[in-house]
Parts: sequence; C-alpha cells; structure tokens
Amino acid sequence: MPLDAFVLALTAAVVHAGWNLLTARSPSSVATSAVALPLGALACLPLAVAAWDVDGAVAPYAVASVALEVGYITLLGTAYDRAPLTVVYPAARGLAVVLVLAVRSACSASRSRPERSPACSRSRPAWCSSRGERGRGIGLAVGVAGCIAGYTLVDHAALDHAAPLPYLELKLGPTALIALAIGAARVGRRRLAAAVDVNALLVGLGVFAAYGLVLAALARAPAAPVAAVRESSILIAAAFAAATSSERVPLRRWAGAAAVATGVAAIALA
Repeated sequence: MPLDAFVLALTAAVVHAGWNLLTARSPSSVATSAVALPLGALACLPLAVAAWDVDGAVAPYAVASVALEVGYITLLGTAYDRAPLTVVYPAARGLAVVLVLAVRSACSASRSRPERSPACSRSRPAWCSSRGERGRGIGLAVGVAGCIAGYTLVDHAALDHAAPLPYLELKLGPTALIALAIGAARVGRRRLAAAVDVNALLVGLGVFAAYGLVLAALARAPAAPVAAVRESSILIAAAFAAATSSERVPLRRWAGAAAVATGVAAIALA
C-alpha cells in the first residue's frame, strides 16, 4: 500500500471517528444524520464543481452507491439512538472490512473458475434481530456494515469513471435529499429544524471530508487495505468517547475494540 494512500486512509479514520462521536452524542441521532448531509453537500458543492471530471458511465455506480448510503445513514442514526457509540461503531466498522474482503475473495475465485459465476458484484446488508436496546443496536450495526461494504466496493469501481471529489458530491447530494425526506417522515419537520446547528454542520463536513479522503486513497490503492487502515477509527472512536466523557468506556469495550481492530489488520495483511 503506497504511503500517500495510507496517510489519506488514516486521516479519514480520525475524521470519521470524530463525526460519528458528534452524531452519537446529539439529542436525536436520526435528526442530526438527516440534516447533516444537506449541510455538508451545500458546503462542498463549489469545490466539486470546480474539480468536475465525470464520465457518463459512472451513473449506475452512483445510483447503487446512493441506495447503499441512504441505508447506511438511516440505520446508523437509528443505531446510535438505541446503543452507545462504543457498541455500535466497532461492530459496524469491523464487520464491514470482513465483508469487503469476502466479496473480493469470492470475485477472485470466480475469475479463476469460470464455470462458477456467483453474483459477487452485489452486496446486500446483513440483517439480524436480537433482544434489548443494545441487542437491537448491534443488529442495526450489522446492517450498517453491509451498507459500508457495498458502497466501498461500488465506489472503488466508480473511480475509473470520475474524479473523487465530483463523484462524492454526485452520490452524497441525492443521498442528502433522500435522507432529509426520510428524517422528516420519522421525526417530524420541527425536530429536524431544531437539529440544524453547528454540531450538524460539523457532522456534514466530517462526512464529506472523511469519505473524500477515502476516495482519494482508493484511487491510489486497492479497496481491502484502504478499508483495513480506515478501521483504525474503531480505537480512535473509543479514545474520543473516553476523552470527551461522552460515555463511559469500560475495559471490556476497550478490549473488544482492540481485538476488532487487530483482527481486521491481520485479515487485510494476510
């Protein structure tokens, strides 16, 4: 993995952990998630237009990525309203890398054995249900992981047809409008209006900055190692939560986060 790609992915991890912390500790994570993307999209639009370099062939990738992003934002906000950051975040981020690597391996195997043709280009969120608020949070985190894996693979392919920043706006702009409509239906317009604040703006900018950095890294390195470095955010998020006293992080969660991060790195480097 080139050094510049590593630095970009690691910086993305720090920014990503930061905006997730802001989302998780907001009064309504669903409302904050819904209004943050439109704010971020508006702020980043001039930069995307200035750097516009998009091939029409990117359209199907953008459509698929929008669908996966909508699922991601919706599930993530709901999960944070039901379970702590240090429960949801490691489960979602750690499993996402495993799914990316599994799909990549399946695709490689299919190319070496033409007689078998699994639909390895398709990624579907894995759903599960469990008892209790924390259990439901974990179940939602599994769905989040499926969405992350899906859009990581789709976006890696899309970069053959678009520059990172314009593509980011192309996928997150429509996602923002859909997420806003879903948020209004779920929590009401008044609650959405109340969520428009500096915190939401920082979340929106963080979403764009973190994934813009990831797309830049994906343009320089394969998806699997980029995803693995990015998941160092698991430990970073726990450190942020403890440092800001936004939630108590018991030793078992530190151990769990470390185990997930170590396992992800070992799988990616294998």
